[in-house]
Amino acid sequence: MMENNFAMTQDAGLALSPDMNALLERYGFDRETFESLCARLAAGQAGDAQNRLASPVKAPDDGDVLPLPAPNTKAYAALQERGNEAIRDGKVAAVVLAGGMATRFGGVVKAAVDVAPGRSFLDLKLADIRASAARSGGRVPVYLMTSFATDADVTRMAEQASKEGQSVSAFAQFISLRLRQDGSLFRGRNEEPSPYAPGHGDLSVALRARGVLKRLVEQGVELIYMSNVDNLAATLEPAILGAHLASGKQISVEVADKAKGDKGGAPARVDGVLQIVEGFRFPKDFDQDSIPVFNTNSFVINTRAIDRDFDYSWFAVTKEVEGESVIQFERLVGELTAFLPCHCIGVTREGPEGRFMPVKDPPELETRRDAITQLLARRGAI
Repeated sequence: MMENNFAMTQDAGLALSPDMNALLERYGFDRETFESLCARLAAGQAGDAQNRLASPVKAPDDGDVLPLPAPNTKAYAALQERGNEAIRDGKVAAVVLAGGMATRFGGVVKAAVDVAPGRSFLDLKLADIRASAARSGGRVPVYLMTSFATDADVTRMAEQASKEGQSVSAFAQFISLRLRQDGSLFRGRNEEPSPYAPGHGDLSVALRARGVLKRLVEQGVELIYMSNVDNLAATLEPAILGAHLASGKQISVEVADKAKGDKGGAPARVDGVLQIVEGFRFPKDFDQDSIPVFNTNSFVINTRAIDRDFDYSWFAVTKEVEGESVIQFERLVGELTAFLPCHCIGVTREGPEGRFMPVKDPPELETRRDAITQLLARRGAI
């Protein structure tokens, strides 16, 4: 990780302020990896072409995506009971991704934004987990992955929830610095470097580095249900847990039918292996419309399966910052499916049984607010 007197690479030729040094150290800046990525970018070895897969890619085979049975069927009830049993036995924990840069809601951390009167995104996520665990007859500890931009606020919310009797903890992902297209350090108008959180692919690494995964395994937790804080439809559903257990796989992902304008990952076979592939990774000549479903970024993951190092890819992603096109390197949690046997669960997108209603900004919240609150009311979270 980081050295106390960190200096930039020779190409950047500039030292960092004590405050920036302290921020980077606190959130686990990896100098060695950063310098390697700078060199790759400077050498023209990172970018759109390098992000794309060179291996053969094809649409999923028949049977690769197994729809969740309809509620009120025997098949659904059997999966639900299997998930209920896992919760009752203390084998399930929930991880909520509550990081990001806190920019889309006017500088307010999204987790703290109200969806219903007096009920924030995070409050509703926690209420759903409490309600689901209570119906199952157990308790489900919750871990919130924060970023440097959200850590203080989300940690306070976690502490408050814990005082009220729910087991909620926060752990931070890592931090890096944005670059110019030539691989040199980007500095903003204030002449300071521009830090960012390098993607939800930090998940398994941060769980291990912060000691969370070790704690979960020691407590007998075998499954993590992971979802985004801004997708309130991704409730803790025992049938989803049961479907994962029935598959015998090490990681399961919820996939939903695509709608016009959807961007993101989708299940595909790469060198014959079923996995989630992000949209920007598909070969340019691959018809992404040939895959009718996409990744909702909700996963069930076996805890012991991620207690090891993975050779994650670092993807060069272009962002606009202060009117300049800059590069930030990110890694993606969906890439776990390239290393672990994967199961795809087909879920309904919207409606009474919907499981994908993400909210990226205030206009989308206004559009989805009624549907989200109605759904959560039916599931006992409101």
